[in-house]
Amino acid sequence: MPQKKAINRRQFLTKAAGITVGTISFPYVVPSFVLGKGGSTAPSNRIVMGCIGLGGQGTHNMKMFMRSPEVQMVAVCDVETQSSNYHQGSSAGREPARMIAEGHYAKQKPAGAYKGCDSYNDFRELLSRDDIDAVTVCTPDHWHGLISVAAAKAGKDIYCEKPLANSIAEGRAICEAVRRYGRVLQTGSHERSNDKARYACELVLNGRIGKLHTIRVNMPNSDPHHEVVRKNIFPQPIMPVPDGFDYDMWLGHTSWAPYTKMRCHFWWRFILNYGGGEMTDRGAHIIDLAQLGNGTDDTGPVEIFGQGRAPDDGLFNTFLEYQFECRYANGVRLIGESKEPRGLKFEGTDGWIFIHIHGGHLEAQPPSLLQESISPGEIHLGRSPGHHQDFLDAVKAWQQPMAPAEVGHRTATICHLVNIAMLTGRTLKWDPQQEQIIDDSEANRLLSRPMRSPWHF
Repeated sequence: MPQKKAINRRQFLTKAAGITVGTISFPYVVPSFVLGKGGSTAPSNRIVMGCIGLGGQGTHNMKMFMRSPEVQMVAVCDVETQSSNYHQGSSAGREPARMIAEGHYAKQKPAGAYKGCDSYNDFRELLSRDDIDAVTVCTPDHWHGLISVAAAKAGKDIYCEKPLANSIAEGRAICEAVRRYGRVLQTGSHERSNDKARYACELVLNGRIGKLHTIRVNMPNSDPHHEVVRKNIFPQPIMPVPDGFDYDMWLGHTSWAPYTKMRCHFWWRFILNYGGGEMTDRGAHIIDLAQLGNGTDDTGPVEIFGQGRAPDDGLFNTFLEYQFECRYANGVRLIGESKEPRGLKFEGTDGWIFIHIHGGHLEAQPPSLLQESISPGEIHLGRSPGHHQDFLDAVKAWQQPMAPAEVGHRTATICHLVNIAMLTGRTLKWDPQQEQIIDDSEANRLLSRPMRSPWHF
């Protein structure tokens, strides 16, 4: 990776200390917390973070990062001040998140070392701060691209929720920005950090099931929230925008639409302007593991077929039932359906392995496959200390995490291509190097999304 332009935290503090020592009397005895003793982390080794997007997952990620003594959370950003009914009665927004952060650090010693958590409505204000090293991007999917690119340009490392972006063009823009500005990005495909899933993929890659020929993906729409979507397929009433909610900023670059409660918060994922339904929701976990076990993290399929059913009236328009098939250049077929149980099955000439999502429970035939060991000379995928800690370790060492930008982009690309195949009703021929659909200009136009002024890349 290229040399970082910004001075690192340790260099900055060393230089600052040198100036101070040269100008005023400085005590020889330094408090232990400054040196990282007594169980604390020295300020020079802390990763100063800010969180952008504080819904359910965004708040969860903030809490996970604050568990680490290496992190100091100093800023939060959300277009909503506070919501007491985000999803299933949970609270969300920048003020609840700010209070959680300040309450967390109030319990730590020494008293007064933490200067508080600032809150912002506009992500650009948070990104302009020179003291922030890394950010989370946990907004609705349609904001991932613009914010992640802006964060990379601002010199921040990035933990971006899955799917990496809401279009293939935006995903590529993120990859290019991360590369150009020399940043670390972790896609929030946390199933990739599951030890059992990584072991299963090692078995496949090392030929324990023989020659891999088929990957079967199950992505059911059978949870209670899917039933809510099915029951609300009719048009929704226009409502006044709640106080404390910057709705125009929430819409961002998407076309203007009147406010209604179920357009926002948790339910946006079932509207194609903002998300991709289950295909990009849990699909970004399951298909991600298919890519890992197939050894195709840096490429994708060459042919995509899909058919499905989506509501044709009302607010929600993502696919709730589907069948799809993707064919790779190596001959492997990725076959998906909206059926139970949620997970994926690697099928080879000598057996199969099924990975359950979530949790990583494994089944295999023959069962003895799961007793196999991976020898030193074989393919090893490594193990993760946990998806969030893996990101922090990558930031400190300035190295690739388990789910870097290119991996997240390639996985999201498959999800988007399946949706495009279902939308057009055609089999797509895909060039994974040029990232273009071959001989289909109409389908190619769906690789990117128009942006409402003034937003643009």
